[in-house]
Amino acid sequence: MTRLTAMLAATTVLVSAFALPAQAAEVHVLNWKGYGADEPWAIEAFEKATGHKVVNDFFNSEQEMLTKLRTTPGLYDVVMINAAFTGQALAEKLIQPIDTSKIANYADISPEKATSPMLNKDGKVFGVPWVWGLTAIAVNDKSFETPPTSISVMWDEARKGRVVIRDDAVEAIQFGAIASGQNINDIKDMEAVKAKLTSLMPQIRTFWSSENDWNQMVASNQIDVGTYWSGSADRAKTQFKLPVSLVVPDEGAVAWLDAFSIPAGSKNVEGAEAFINYMVDPTFYVEWVTKVGAPVSANVKAVAALPEDSFNRKVMGDPKVAERIQFQAPITDAQREQYLAVWQELKVNVK
Repeated sequence: MTRLTAMLAATTVLVSAFALPAQAAEVHVLNWKGYGADEPWAIEAFEKATGHKVVNDFFNSEQEMLTKLRTTPGLYDVVMINAAFTGQALAEKLIQPIDTSKIANYADISPEKATSPMLNKDGKVFGVPWVWGLTAIAVNDKSFETPPTSISVMWDEARKGRVVIRDDAVEAIQFGAIASGQNINDIKDMEAVKAKLTSLMPQIRTFWSSENDWNQMVASNQIDVGTYWSGSADRAKTQFKLPVSLVVPDEGAVAWLDAFSIPAGSKNVEGAEAFINYMVDPTFYVEWVTKVGAPVSANVKAVAALPEDSFNRKVMGDPKVAERIQFQAPITDAQREQYLAVWQELKVNVK
């Protein structure tokens, strides 16, 4: 019996040394639906490589994301946060510091984005830059012989009833700031913004809240032009073969940076680190762009791995485009309340 017990023990040690964990740990991820982290092929590759099992959950706005973190502490291991909201999550102690030494691909992230004050505090990292993109305008190619170059196309009388804008107060006000020639992070004349958006309301067909909304409307030829995210426009053309082209207006566009954070109370920090590392890896990114369409990676090696004529290198990497975009900065609760009040008042005028 003693010899048999010893042999069994030795066998157990040998198997344990080479086998994946007997029970895969779950990595709970909170993100937008259809935004990289829930691609079936990506999940399969990550799970096969690490032994962790991905469980996705979704939100439809930054405010919903924050609410989920507040009301279900300890449920999530990874959360995607627009960097402009990272400070709010940090102030409420909803996220924890990240040990970037455990994330190998962090070394290849653009220094400008890695050192963003929105993601770092007191020498600690609270967000790993993932991708960035624009809220610009996208057009229905069937409606234009030549793509427009100015944001004024949204106000063109010929487009009345065929214009859309996202139902998001912050994004709408910042769009109005650009249209009225102002800095989105330092709006001096809110009345000018309000007047500009008021004159846009008669043009609006409806407000959109998801990629699916926008894509269905252009697929059924109901719209000519509208605000849209750069990555979404890329996906619409690449994945769904829709007649959609992104336009970065001469007047500029709103830029945003998305980052991954680890929520406070995460039960699988190791799995979270592995997942974030996978998401910023060039191999995943190139496949994501090729198969689906995506924003611009914060990983410089990932962008360099794309073909030179790809949109995310040729257009998004154009210095002339960079000169006319404005990255979102955090806003105060008072500003957010003001933007919401203005936006709700404006929407009343849309039938």
